[in-house]
Formats: sequence, C-alpha cells, structure tokens
Amino acid sequence: MVDVAIVDYGMGNLRSVEQALRHVAPELKIVVTDDPGVIERAGRVVFPGQGAMPDCMRELDARGLRSAVVNAAKSKPFLGICIGLQMLFEHSAEGDVAGLGVLAGDVVRFSSNMQDAKGNKLKVPHMGWNQVTHAGRASARHVGLKPDLQSLDNEHPLWDGIAQGARFYYVHSFYVKPQDASLVQATSDYPLPFVCAVARANLFGVQFHPEKSQAAGLKLLQNFVQWNP
Repeated sequence: MVDVAIVDYGMGNLRSVEQALRHVAPELKIVVTDDPGVIERAGRVVFPGQGAMPDCMRELDARGLRSAVVNAAKSKPFLGICIGLQMLFEHSAEGDVAGLGVLAGDVVRFSSNMQDAKGNKLKVPHMGWNQVTHAGRASARHVGLKPDLQSLDNEHPLWDGIAQGARFYYVHSFYVKPQDASLVQATSDYPLPFVCAVARANLFGVQFHPEKSQAAGLKLLQNFVQWNP
C-alpha cells in the first residue's frame, strides 16, 4: 500500500515536496500521483500547489481528482499546502471561483496599499520568511475571531518540536479567512495578522511551504507522517 500520496494535478512544486517527505520518512512508500484510485487507497495524502486558483481548480477537475481529494480530506491524515490549503475553502477572490467547499470560509487578497511600521510600502505577493504564531485560541483571537472551545488551548501535534515564532517560507498574494474560529491553528503578520494554518479532525493545512522552510518545515512534515488523528 502507498503510505503517502502527493496529489499531482499539474500545478505546484511536487518534486520538492516529495524530496522533503522522503528525507523525513525514508522508510515509507511515497508517490506522486494523478490516479484517483491511488489517492483513495493511500494511508495519508498531501495536497500541494502553486499558481492561480482558477487554473488549479480547472486542472483538478480535468484530471478527475475532485472526489478523491474531497474524500481524502474527510477521511484520512491530509495535509494541504499553499494553494492546496486555499482550494479546500468555499470561494476565492482570485478569479472569483468556487473551491472544494470542504471548509467554510473564503480566500481573499492582501491589500495593495499595505505599509510596515516604518511607513514603507509592502509588496504583494508576500514572499520570503515570516514568523508563525501557533497558539490555538490566541491565534484565532489574533485575527478577530472569538473561539469558545477549550480544546483550542491544546497544542496541535503537528507543532510538536517547533518553536513558537519559528520562521517559515511564503509565496502568496491570497490567504484564507475561515468562518469557524476553531479551525485556526496559526497566524503570521503582514503587517496585519492573517491565518496561515488550519486544522480539523484529520485535516491540516498551511499557507507557507514546509518543503522550503528548512528545519522547521521538515519537522512539520515529519510530524505529519507520524500523526494519527
């Protein structure tokens, strides 16, 4: 059986994800695949991606992968990366397209007139290294949501061994705005706080690229392949 299936829908830096996973889990059978059957049977699934949302959704459907991805996101350890996180939500402002609707909320664009604390204009896309705050309830409040679940005070297993404020690598112009505060697992600031990680049951999604984030990113991937939700 395939231990980890990396979904290939023609978009994204698949080989970097594959190499990073092989580095942290050389004993596992890891495949890059566009076969819905392989995805359905795999022990866990990674859903990466780069590019524009309309193109990604079109290619996913053209390859007949929608059902396999949605089913995996609801039934087995599942990691969405970058666009692979954004596609799980209901709607994206990028191209005004519907997502997969696995999670409630929208994907929105950074403002074009943002400034840092010194008054310097910030570029969009947000590109480079940025600190991540992973603190459940505090992260949700940081972006203006009001969680009431005590479980949000518990650290998610995928943050095990990753320091608070660790830096991860980003390349994105859009970010997710969940409706449900209990989904929020981490935030970053650019310059205002935005959600950079979400989780629900068997599903975890990140806006940054763990495969490009050196030690912290490799640790998150290692935690994922060992995670038993």
